[in-house]
Amino acid sequence: MRKSGPPKGLIAYLVLELLEEKPRYGYEILKEIREISGGHWEPSYGSVYPILYKFEEKGWAERIEREDEPDRKYFELTEAGHAELADRRESCTEKARDFADVILGFFHVYAAFSTDERFEIPDRDGEWRFDEAFSAWIVEQLVRHHERYFDTAFERIEATPEEFYERHGIATDPDEETPTDAGDASDAETE
Repeated sequence: MRKSGPPKGLIAYLVLELLEEKPRYGYEILKEIREISGGHWEPSYGSVYPILYKFEEKGWAERIEREDEPDRKYFELTEAGHAELADRRESCTEKARDFADVILGFFHVYAAFSTDERFEIPDRDGEWRFDEAFSAWIVEQLVRHHERYFDTAFERIEATPEEFYERHGIATDPDEETPTDAGDASDAETE
């Protein structure tokens, strides 16, 4: 498990989501983020508490007192915090491509370290290696997680990226219009 977490903007978004569910304190939020990430992220107190204090300063969250736990700093979302969360949810729709690019980019580099002769990374006993067995393990974990979260057996997708994007109306160039954005193009498909 890494002793770090996702980019700060993502931590802030997760904090808002968790506070919407119920009032929480910092360590509870850290544990939830660790669980959401499958144990791969463990943000520090130094990343979560400043976010909570910033939310408090901006009026998105407020500290509440609990008689049963007077020493803990609980925070709950305010009305302004709910509005901020709605805005961030909307902007998250634009980040799916970024997430996919990071995942695929890291895997391609991992595979390149395994196969490209320009890289001469030595194997060390007791450590992960850049090789086919560990690459297969990464893919296996992705498939297992897919099957867990989507409650379905993974089926191979026999399409090139371009075919997949076209089938789902995704522009290959982020600045390009997608068929659903183009208006007439989506109507032409149904006629």
